[in-house]
Amino acid sequence: MILTQEQQAEIAANRRRYEELKAAGQGQAPRALPPLTARDGAPIAEAAIDHRETIADGWYWTTRLKRGEALRLVNTGGQSCVSLLAWSAAEPSERLNHADTIKVQWAASLRRGRVILSDMGRVLLSMVEDTSGAHDTLAGASSAVTNAEKYGAGSYRNSRDNFILAAGKLGLDRRDVMPCIAFFAPVAVDGTGRLVWQEERRRAGDFVDLRAEMDLLVALSNCPHPLDPLPTPRRGAVEAIRYRAGPAAPDDPCRTASAEALRAFENNALSDSAIAG
Repeated sequence: MILTQEQQAEIAANRRRYEELKAAGQGQAPRALPPLTARDGAPIAEAAIDHRETIADGWYWTTRLKRGEALRLVNTGGQSCVSLLAWSAAEPSERLNHADTIKVQWAASLRRGRVILSDMGRVLLSMVEDTSGAHDTLAGASSAVTNAEKYGAGSYRNSRDNFILAAGKLGLDRRDVMPCIAFFAPVAVDGTGRLVWQEERRRAGDFVDLRAEMDLLVALSNCPHPLDPLPTPRRGAVEAIRYRAGPAAPDDPCRTASAEALRAFENNALSDSAIAG
């Protein structure tokens, strides 16, 4: 197809605008993000804790989070990977969108100060604490196929099947299972564009705190990541702690780290106003 001069000019203008936004997003946000949480930092007051759950090796857990509640995930033994899916409790057709979480924030990596977005451009979860900074948004979850390729024949559990079971417990089904985000999965992209595993970035006792910015349905799966090179599927239990954190303040770093995050929080507020009205 031959483009007219006007079409070529429009494409060039859109490309320039895209590059400007990309440069602004990638330049501003890293400077505004808070540092990783200290390993001995961010203690949770016992009175604020609503529930503790140990997720056994290979298993899953579902929970409901109210807005202002948070979920601390602890990599107890240092070799576990926790995969997460989340849906709006009010309307589960609104759900985690890992692609928009990456694109909108101009970064494939997640760490303290980032937000996790829905497919409606709203904030589902804010990463308010994080000792690790080694989380995966690119490779997805394990399945029966990836397990068979890595470990051979055996009845090893996987996150894809765990999420289907978890969805059923939440009144959903396999059509509601989408690509996940995996915590404590040290995946990086090398200079050739290949995904690489950086085991040295995964440590026992690392934790991440996720604050709910709306009422949510949440599913967690404790299964090895498909890129994890360890030869055994056994990783050990992880701990999940649900506690009351309170709503995001106007100057919360997760809200102010970027213009894109601010707009996502504004979308939450607009939706709340529409429901209240």
